[in-house]
Amino acid sequence: MEQRGYRFGWWTTGRDEAALELLKTVLDAMDSKKIEGHIAYIFLSRAPGEGKWSDEILQVANEWDIPCVTLSAKDFMPELRASSRARWRDSYHKKALGLILPYGAKVHILAGYMWVVSAEACSRLRLLNLHPALPGGPEGTWQEVIWKLIEKGADRTGAMMHLVTPELDKGPPVAYFSFPIKGGKWDRLWQEYEDHLKRLGTLERVKDELGEGLPLFKEIRAEGVKRELPLIVATMEAISKGEIDLEDLKAPVELRL
Repeated sequence: MEQRGYRFGWWTTGRDEAALELLKTVLDAMDSKKIEGHIAYIFLSRAPGEGKWSDEILQVANEWDIPCVTLSAKDFMPELRASSRARWRDSYHKKALGLILPYGAKVHILAGYMWVVSAEACSRLRLLNLHPALPGGPEGTWQEVIWKLIEKGADRTGAMMHLVTPELDKGPPVAYFSFPIKGGKWDRLWQEYEDHLKRLGTLERVKDELGEGLPLFKEIRAEGVKRELPLIVATMEAISKGEIDLEDLKAPVELRL
């Protein structure tokens, strides 16, 4: 891949097909010059042969001539990981920093990276991650976020790209999208949920009986997912073109997706 423009780093575990497709989509956006930059390196927290999708990411990196740094988290000091996850995290990411810093990337994207990043890495790198909630919205996994939205009776939701800090999901937001979850098609879904709630008595019982099969839950998730990959691409595009300045971040940018 031609080395031009803004230098991004790419952190992934390569756990599933979504991680592979995200990488391919971003590379295509760079090839078309939509994103005015390149991936200076890929950091993969699996070793060759450790997984189908991570091996395919290695193959893509080779095809695009991108340096790929592998450091198996599973095989790294397993005794320490079992006895002290915090000390293991510090040791693992200290090793990772030594491997990736020479590539000189300005911003490092967490893209399906399944490990909590150490405080040292957060302080030394500009790491960006996607969180499936609006700035100031619920914390936690995407499942926890959706249940909290339903419990609150929220009017809107979305997702954001934010700087990573030692406090999980609390780093400064950089860019986000939003969409309504009230009105139109949503009213029927909320009414159906209210009927279940009235019948079962509590949200916990709704979770137990219907779980993620609750139509309201499914639709919130579907509307978010289809915008999340475009959010990552649009955020990288805006950074590469100087439309978002991470050194002078005053307020998050809302992107229309």
